[in-house]
Formats: sequence, C-alpha cells, structure tokens
Amino acid sequence: MMRTSILFSALLLLTILGLSVTGCSDRGEPVRIGVIAELTGDMSAVGASCRKAAQMAADEINEGGGLLINKKRHPVELILEDNGGREDLSEQAAVNLIRKHYVVAIVGPNASRYVMRAGAVAEKNETLLISPWSTSPWSTLDETSGKPKKFVFRACYNDLFQGRVLAEFTLETLRLKKGAVLYESGKSVIAHFFRDAFEKSGGKVVAFETYKIGDTALADQLKRIKAARPEIVFLPNYYWEIPLQIHLAKKIGLTASFLGSDSWGNYELLEKCGYDCESCYFSGHYALDASTAAAKQFINNYQARYNQIPDDVAALTYDALGLLWEGLKTAGTVDRKKLRNAVAKMTHYEGVTGTMKFREGSGDPIKSAVILQIKDGLFTWFLDIKPEDSAVAF
Repeated sequence: MMRTSILFSALLLLTILGLSVTGCSDRGEPVRIGVIAELTGDMSAVGASCRKAAQMAADEINEGGGLLINKKRHPVELILEDNGGREDLSEQAAVNLIRKHYVVAIVGPNASRYVMRAGAVAEKNETLLISPWSTSPWSTLDETSGKPKKFVFRACYNDLFQGRVLAEFTLETLRLKKGAVLYESGKSVIAHFFRDAFEKSGGKVVAFETYKIGDTALADQLKRIKAARPEIVFLPNYYWEIPLQIHLAKKIGLTASFLGSDSWGNYELLEKCGYDCESCYFSGHYALDASTAAAKQFINNYQARYNQIPDDVAALTYDALGLLWEGLKTAGTVDRKKLRNAVAKMTHYEGVTGTMKFREGSGDPIKSAVILQIKDGLFTWFLDIKPEDSAVAF
C-alpha cells in the first residue's frame, strides 16, 4: 500500500512539473527572435507598428503552445532593440542581438538606410535578418560587389519593381505623360527608377528636384516644378513629410496631381494632410477594403488588441514573423544556417500582404503591389499589379 502511495505521489509531482512519466519534456528551449524597431526618432510611428505586430505574432504562437520544431514545442521570446532612428544604433542593435542575446534571427529595421548597417552585421555573423518595410535594392545587396547578400531578406517588394510599377500605372491607367519628381536624397533609388521607366515607356520627366532630410524650405524646388508645368508630381517621401510638401505646392498654385510610394502608408498622413491629399494615388502593400481571409483575421485581431487599424508596417512585420515560423518548422531546427536555407527555398507563403515566394540567391520576394487612392479621407484599394501582369516583372 505504501509503495502504491509513493508511486502515485511521484506521478502527481511529475504532472505538476509538466513532465511525462518517462522523465522527458515535450517543451524545448525558448526560441529567441530579435526585433530592431525605430521606437524613437522621426519614425517612431513606424517603430510602434513594428513592435505591436511582432508582439502579437509572438503571443499568438505562445498561446497556441509554442513553435513546433522537430516534434518539440518551443516558446518564442522576443528581444526588442530601439535603433533611435539612427544608422549607428541599428548596427549596434544587431551586434547586441547576435552576440549578447544569441538570437536565432532578426526582424527589422524598417528604413533602408538602417537595414544596410544592421544587415552587414547579420551577413558577417551568418544570421538571418528579414526587414519588413525596406524597399531599397541595396538592402539585400552587397554594397561593394553588388551581389545578393546571403542572410538578408525582406517581406516587401523592392524599389526596382515599385518605381517601374508606378511609372507604368501613371502612363497606362492615369494616361499622364508629363511628370515631375521631388525626392529626399535618401530616396534617390526609387526616384531614378521611376524617371528611367517613365521616360523609357514614352513619358517625359520635366523636373527632377531633390532636398535633404529634415529640409522644409522647398520654395525654390517647387517653383521650378511649377514652371515646368507637369501633369503629375511623384513624391516618394515619408508620410510625415508629405502633408507640408503638398500644402506648399498648392499654396503656390501648382495644380498637378500627386503620386506617392509605399512610404505614404501610415495613417498619420491622413490626419495631417486632410483634404490636400484627397484623390492622390500611392503604392502600398495591402488594402483594408480588399483583404484576403488571412488579412481580415489579422486586421480584426490587431484592432481588438490595440484599438488601431494596422498599417503597412504592421502587416509586413507580421508577415516577416510568419516567414520565420514557417522557416523554423521546415528546417526542423534553430540552426541559423538551416533556417536561412529553409526561407530561401520557400516557394509559396500566403501572408497578410499577399502570396510571396523566394528564388534561391535572392532575398527579395516575388509578390504583387497594390495601388491605393485616398478617397473620403481613407486609404482605399484601386488596383493590384502582379509581377506576371506587368512589363516590369522580376
């Protein structure tokens, strides 16, 4: 009787400890994922969206029992680093995450100039880094050789595709052939891609003006643009800059239409721009009013949790984490190199921002672009452009 009682007590203790009667646990060690976000600085709204979506993605996995990797459930642990909207801090954040916290992979940063510095660290340390929102081709390319980096990926399309899609949209859908460009010096890649594609397809860029980040004295540039009499002005600049730029343009009597890039896609733009931005078009990554089942679920969950509508950065961050979850499951290990290889060979991933796939040798996903219009004070779906539907396919 005493022997039976002892055995029962032992089994009870094992149950309390969450262990099997064989003495083994089906729970593995936590999987550490680093997140680099612009929590402070000019892009704090971007960083906030990134942080919120990343935390939601991790919590959903943990609430479901953890990541299933090689028959074991692993909880996810996020390690968050603020890059302060600075290149040097982006580099240091990557160093901290890899060498101090031993993360399996990194999500972020978002702005291309920060990704280049953090990505160089990830590449050197053979650690997968997926940027949600960085569109510069140089984010995933080696700056010296021009060859693709092996460990740096993105969840969004790049500016080569985006610039050409916008040029094609302007010429073929809007039927406007006389354009101008005003761009911040850090956005020169997409500005040049747009101009080259626009003129190659029969359009004419009559003014091509630039400014330095933080510069609000744009009178000279806008006057030159007005004098050139364009039909449309392309502003591939950040959401916090656009309201002032369009307001100043209209104040001097510039009557052209305005076109934007994916860097418009934060709801602060709507709050600050008001009627000045009504009827403008811009490229984005998904549309609330044309969402798939996966996107609708994400939108509903995000709104319920944060009482906010998720912007492009939130959706792309969620997809970046989704790519990691799928990669870890496929690799069956937390080995950094094997995880990278699993993501690189991913031929179909259905994300919030659409279907994407990777080709070995490139960290850029093949996916669609969305054209949105600002209508009645909202970002509304206007058109999807798939790579295979476009003359600018990868």
